[in-house]
Amino acid sequence: MPRCAAGCWQNDGLAGAANHDREKNGAEHHMTDEPGHEPILRAGDTCREIATADRVACIVDAADYFLHAKSALLQARRRVILIGWDVDTRISLDPRSPEGDVPDRLGEFLKWLGANRPGLEIYVLRWSTGAFTGMLRGVAPPFVQDLLTGRRLHFRIDAAHPVSAAHHQKIAVIDDQFAFCGGIDMTVDRWDTSEHLSHNDFRRDPDGEPHGPWHDVTVALDGDAARVVAGVAVDRWEAATGERLAPLVDTEGPDIWPEELGVTFTDCEVGVARTIPHYNDREEVDEIRRLYKAAFAAARRTIYIESQYLAAREIADALAERLAEPDGPEIVVVLPRHADSPVERLAMDGARHKLLRMLWRADVHDRFRAYYPVTSEGDEIYVHAKVLVVDDILLRIGSSNLNNRSLGFDSECDVAIEARRDDPDDARIRDNITSVRTRLLSEHLGVDAEVFDDAVRETDSLVGAIEALATPGRTLELFDRDVIDDEASIIAENELVDPEDASTPLVERVYRSVLRRGAGKRLTRLTSTR
Repeated sequence: MPRCAAGCWQNDGLAGAANHDREKNGAEHHMTDEPGHEPILRAGDTCREIATADRVACIVDAADYFLHAKSALLQARRRVILIGWDVDTRISLDPRSPEGDVPDRLGEFLKWLGANRPGLEIYVLRWSTGAFTGMLRGVAPPFVQDLLTGRRLHFRIDAAHPVSAAHHQKIAVIDDQFAFCGGIDMTVDRWDTSEHLSHNDFRRDPDGEPHGPWHDVTVALDGDAARVVAGVAVDRWEAATGERLAPLVDTEGPDIWPEELGVTFTDCEVGVARTIPHYNDREEVDEIRRLYKAAFAAARRTIYIESQYLAAREIADALAERLAEPDGPEIVVVLPRHADSPVERLAMDGARHKLLRMLWRADVHDRFRAYYPVTSEGDEIYVHAKVLVVDDILLRIGSSNLNNRSLGFDSECDVAIEARRDDPDDARIRDNITSVRTRLLSEHLGVDAEVFDDAVRETDSLVGAIEALATPGRTLELFDRDVIDDEASIIAENELVDPEDASTPLVERVYRSVLRRGAGKRLTRLTSTR
């Protein structure tokens, strides 16, 4: 597997695996001869806007993301916007390297940028509850950070959301011409390499406490598509602070693309999709809900999903409909073995228990599998990634999970790339969409990309390839009825923990009642952990 010095996947590795597959008549490339389909990405419906990206890179796991983010931030000259569910200024961006002239801890690094880049303005926005829990970990309140860091480094919190909702977008924008968007927050417990070792001395929080293996995915992009992501970030800053950041009229400058970041796609159309809950005069936006449904409906052979949760009945119903079809697609879902906190396990694992059982009943043609990844020593790898791959025609990476909150209650931002099924000009895009899926599954199974592609070709099945390669050691373990037998819960699909939208009456009634009893801090932390 070709890798750059930082450990990311280079474009030749992605393209090479895809060409290997195509040359051997891989299981999905025959679809280019089939009739066309209605586009999945539709501006104003399944996405906010469709724009061209000169380059797109899919970045797997936070070790590479933090490294490339630092490299890109060093190129900033005019404006940086960091938007997160949480931003912890104490984290190290590259704990494996010795401290150099440029600080490595995020907070010190941002201050260094402000001091060494005349004219650079830095805006950091965190969800209000995330900022509060950060204070409990020892992070200074945003207004204190703001006072200590000078006039060009701006820390703010975002409380412009319905009661108990979360701002869940994870966006970094540099000079409005380069952006990261995906599932990785710049916060504690995220850093890990794609090796996902059971024990890694560098995988520690700022207090020195170790944390477990963590799998995640984000995207880097430039061109007009980056400017659309920048627009989402600017909108959110305005909603939170009342301040509208002026557009950067002239965005010409040095190339921000990190030198060691391999390019996955070039000159491709990117859709940017959002979930924005109704709040005061702000209208609800449910582009991500529509995108999921359109993508599922378009699938012919395979649907591949990575998600932190499987808790949205609306999503499960749409998948069940496809499973009931005699010639519908195979569906593979990769999830964490358990949710992250005790209350989440009751609610989210309980909802997963219900929905998996429903999907198994619908799977009359034996085309559905759900898995969880483990290390070579059998330890669970937490899945925080949010990925959807449909056939070889759609790749979606972002912040949204398969739970109710992501479809209508929390703020989310996803990016998606679509290839035309019957257009020879899109063959390279289709190849690379398939190769991203191969990249992820070969990592989970601990095999080379070529080995996985060979298994898909030989079995003519995504499920068949996984089952053929799922051997002891680093692998994907199957969710079955025995695995989830004791996970039924009376608060599964609970409206308080995982509400469908901002109009859910129970959310307001129960949450405000708890606040009046003085237990709001504890409930917020437990029910909104993401």
